[in-house]
Amino acid sequence: MVSRAIKFGPTESPAKFTDVEPVFLSDETILERKAKVLKGMKNEDFDALVIYADKEHGGNFEYLTGFIPRFEEGVLILDASGKSTVVLGNENLKMARFSRIPVTLAHSPYFSLPNQPMDNEAPLENIFSEAGLSTKSKVGLVGWKMFTPANGDGKAYFELPYFIVEAVKRALKPDAALVNAAHLFIGGKSGARAICNANEIAHYEYGANLSSNCILDALNTVEVGVREVDLGACLSAEGQYNNVVSIAATGSRFDKANLYPTYKKVQKGDPLSLTTGFKGGLSSRTGFVIAEESELPDPQKDWLDRVAKPYFSAVVAWLENIQTGMSGGALYNLVEEVLPKERYGWHLNPGHLVSDEEWMSSPIYHDSVEILKSGMIMQIDIIPSVPGYTGVSAEECVVLANSTLQAEIRAAYPALWNRIDKRRHYLKTVIGIELSDEVLPLSNTVAYLRPFLLAKNHSLSVEK
Repeated sequence: MVSRAIKFGPTESPAKFTDVEPVFLSDETILERKAKVLKGMKNEDFDALVIYADKEHGGNFEYLTGFIPRFEEGVLILDASGKSTVVLGNENLKMARFSRIPVTLAHSPYFSLPNQPMDNEAPLENIFSEAGLSTKSKVGLVGWKMFTPANGDGKAYFELPYFIVEAVKRALKPDAALVNAAHLFIGGKSGARAICNANEIAHYEYGANLSSNCILDALNTVEVGVREVDLGACLSAEGQYNNVVSIAATGSRFDKANLYPTYKKVQKGDPLSLTTGFKGGLSSRTGFVIAEESELPDPQKDWLDRVAKPYFSAVVAWLENIQTGMSGGALYNLVEEVLPKERYGWHLNPGHLVSDEEWMSSPIYHDSVEILKSGMIMQIDIIPSVPGYTGVSAEECVVLANSTLQAEIRAAYPALWNRIDKRRHYLKTVIGIELSDEVLPLSNTVAYLRPFLLAKNHSLSVEK
């Protein structure tokens, strides 16, 4: 049986690692990234890719260029030969010379902000034709997601802006094929971004470490009378860009459709949700602002046993049983065995891939035959929803790494390996999790769950 007995009691808090310096992606990693994308193109006979970016949807573009166009839009055209053209708006033209892969620059003021100068205006299809699309037989559009409909052809769905799609169509030969090619980047089966090398893991661990430090700071700040904005201030760090909407919400949520922290004060007995995320990692917690079980609201007196402990048992099973070579469907079934959907109401993927964005894609779904592989950065993301009960969460990120990848990390990034080793030791000796040998915690608060947020020295753990 995969389920383990769970207890609530005194525990030591996990250590925080501060002053962890960001790790840049090496030139070798960028070359490896480009080679992986070109190989995927060759395998599926793509002559060129048109890769879109804006601030919210720039991960695939940034994977090769190293930057996003911030408040503008941008397009990277990658030819099967390796030649690349970047199309940028007024305020990002300077970024072309900083691109991590060599690019030819084309200017389109259509990608600029409203009412800005339209110097160098030219039909977008002309720019695309000059970049070589007019000679291609099969072109892939890459936005930010692939479509996997139960019915229909997902490769015929495009989420890029209409004016860009239409311009690409006008630039192509009448008989050219145009398909969604996002899977070449984010798909778990063949996507270039699904597998990270040691350098990429070190690069992304910076954000996972930050997010867990932030969530621990927020948890330690929780008191009756503290404002949501005070908790929200704990959820930013080192001036880094949050890749999710930060959550510091007490009591009832979404008043007047609001998503953001307010001056609302935490009251005893409130449910409280906290979430923050950066490139490479997200941390999320939900619990009650109380100190002991007797203080639970009357309709939820059994919340600890009905919701929190079963949820935590599923997290433990996830961490103890996940391994490279297993299918996503097998992990999905494991969670279903420990935490049956019919009783606990979860319906999304109980885990997914993480990268520059919080949710890239997921190989974990019903009947999935996608194989979990070494180098996959994954978020534990099980969301119970039991009618009449407050939810619970302890979302964090880990990376799957076989012995070869572990040795590479240990050799190239000894300080990172030391942090990973201490996190693993904490999970085993304090939380009591028989951690899978291939799970490397990237954040400090993996499986650290305080269900009662005023009991700051107590958390859930495994009965020894």
